[in-house]
Formats: sequence, C-alpha cells, structure tokens
Amino acid sequence: MKEKIHPTYYVDATVICACGNTWQTGSTRKTIHTDVCSKCHPFYTGEQRIVDTEGQVDRFYKKIEARKQYLADAEARETSRTSLSRPVTELDLSPRVNETLAKAGIENVGQVLEKLADGEQTLLNIEGFGRKSLADLKKALRRFGYELPEAAEEIVV
Repeated sequence: MKEKIHPTYYVDATVICACGNTWQTGSTRKTIHTDVCSKCHPFYTGEQRIVDTEGQVDRFYKKIEARKQYLADAEARETSRTSLSRPVTELDLSPRVNETLAKAGIENVGQVLEKLADGEQTLLNIEGFGRKSLADLKKALRRFGYELPEAAEEIVV
C-alpha cells in the first residue's frame, strides 16, 4: 500500500438526517448530511408522502396547471369567436354588403342568423342585398365557425 495517497478514515463519523435523526458510522468525512433516512423514508415508514428533493413534482404540477390554463384560454377564444354579438363588420364582407345590412338594422351575427332561420328570402328582400351578397355572407359565417340554420341551406354556396 502506498503512503500518503489515501484519505483519512473516521471510525466515528456522524450522519445527520433532515428529520433530525443522527447516528455514527465509518467514513472518509467527519460529518455527513442526508435528506432521508430509514426513520423518515416512505418505504420504511409506510406513510404516503412524496420525497422530492429536486422539485420534479412541483414542475410536473406546474405543467399540468399550465395545460389546464391553455385549454381554458382556447375554449374562451373559441366561444368568443362564435359569439352571436359579434358585429357583422368583422366578417370581412364588402363595404356595400355591410352598409346594406346596417341600413336594414342588422348589426350583429345573431340578427343575421335569426333572419336566415326565417329563410333566405328574408335577407334577399332587403333592398341592395342579392344572391352574391347572400353567398358571401354564408361563406363568411361558415369560415368563422357558425352553424347555419336549415332554412338557410336553400342555395348551395
């Protein structure tokens, strides 16, 4: 055995656990600090608790919360996207169609869908609103995710 290359071995090294338990053992260090021991480890105690020294459980729960928040935000966006109180001007129709609907007192999507529920002819009876305008309106409503009433399906766009 070579001289002066080996560490000092302490026969009476003290091990201190985070729970407060201490005991003596042999080691190359005088004191050793641990997070868990046989007095507090769930495997030995039988109690259900999570030993998380690196914060992995907290990170996992944060990811779950972020996912729930993302799904709630997506649901809110989808709900606002198909809101019946959305102004007709947001449907990206031509200015002529917007003006014609405004003159007829139709300002939001809910009113358009009510007119379509009565049949397409109720919109076609509006002065200045023709089949091309109706086709554009129906395309825009479908693009934004609105369900058209069955009475509005007389013309296939």
